[in-house]
Amino acid sequence: MLYAVRMEVDLPSNLDFDERADLIAREKAMCQQLQRTGEWVSIWRVVGRYANLSIFDVASHERLHDILWNLPLFQYMHVEVTALTQHPSALNAGAPSTAEMD
Repeated sequence: MLYAVRMEVDLPSNLDFDERADLIAREKAMCQQLQRTGEWVSIWRVVGRYANLSIFDVASHERLHDILWNLPLFQYMHVEVTALTQHPSALNAGAPSTAEMD
């Protein structure tokens, strides 16, 4: 199942520097691990914001929920999820997503 997920981070200005650095490092590690597994397909920076637009390809709504809720920065995020389906005009219309091939 494909999802477009917009995440906007709003860290408190008084957050301890070391805690901030740890959260960001753990977030990056988790993001990169999920990219390696193919669940976090891509991540794009939103110019001028502490935000990203990401594409996820996961087996279920519950799996996406688990991923998002376990992100180290989740408590400081505003998240918007949009479920996606293939457009019939796409060149690869009819091709299965990676989650469907498992």
